[in-house]
Amino acid sequence: MSQPQGDITGQWAPGASRTQPLEEGTRRSPLKLLALGALLLFLLIYPWIFTLPFQQHIAILIFLNALMAVGWNVLGGYTGQVSLGNTIFFGVGAYTSAVLLKNFLISPWGGMLVGIALSVVLAILVGYPCFRLQGHYFAIATIAVGEILYTAVINTQELGAAVGIQLPILPESWINMQFHDKAPYYYISLSFLTLAMLVVYKIERSKLGYYFRAIKEDQEGARALGINPTNYKLIAFIISAIFTSMAGTFYAQYITFIDPYSTIYLMVSITMCLIAVLGGLGTLWGPVIGAVVLIGLSESTRVMLGGTGTAVDLLIYGFLVVAVAVYQPNGLMGLLNSLRRRRK
Repeated sequence: MSQPQGDITGQWAPGASRTQPLEEGTRRSPLKLLALGALLLFLLIYPWIFTLPFQQHIAILIFLNALMAVGWNVLGGYTGQVSLGNTIFFGVGAYTSAVLLKNFLISPWGGMLVGIALSVVLAILVGYPCFRLQGHYFAIATIAVGEILYTAVINTQELGAAVGIQLPILPESWINMQFHDKAPYYYISLSFLTLAMLVVYKIERSKLGYYFRAIKEDQEGARALGINPTNYKLIAFIISAIFTSMAGTFYAQYITFIDPYSTIYLMVSITMCLIAVLGGLGTLWGPVIGAVVLIGLSESTRVMLGGTGTAVDLLIYGFLVVAVAVYQPNGLMGLLNSLRRRRK
């Protein structure tokens, strides 16, 4: 059998055939397929088992935050480009759909598409010049962009300024994305997250995914092999913006109220980053596992300690991040993989 194209060490180079390794990497044992099927079945019947609004609310928050973390992970986890400005896309998605619904009665689904289009344009305008910066300089630049947008919104009366926007209450329907029960919100958020994970799954196993990893491992080496790091990081940034903007639109419709603090504030971006780092950077399931742990802890402390629990969840966040950084840099997914290898 002929060797894949590459250098003299037999390593793969961009443009080379990865058919056989890819097929081996994508094989799934019957046990894994059974576990995945059981998980999907459980998620589908979850609202029928856990019927209390709070129980469904926790699941919705997990799906929402996991969706944002999946979007952040495309850029930060796969290309290694840390962004602390993804909150701008979350805010654009939320404000675009809210303003269009309130002022023009445009369906949130249409508002979501407009928000995604605006987020893509913003990602190109911000990403192309900023990707020329390296390391922490890029992170600082994205923080600056987020702060500029935050300041602009709180000083714009048409966007509700610092007070925010209260969405109109419309008749319950899928077109209006407004419901009296939480179950429809549950299925919408689950569908958005599933779509995002399917896209990332395809990216992982495509040439694009290999390019992303090459840029993360050695940007100059990737450039020497003919990969343009700026262009591919921009693609990752656009994909990240799409998922985050979708999350912003859903958040606006779910809460029916938005303000700059809840949508464009820096802490929103930090939360995305924390979830992805805790779960495992550059992995498919890492952001989901991170969201389950962090959101579960946050809401648990909120319930147990009431309004005084806000600081406690931040302390837990900090402790978990330090523990992961020191003992398991690959996150919870890395821990699970190491435990699985030990069993073998």
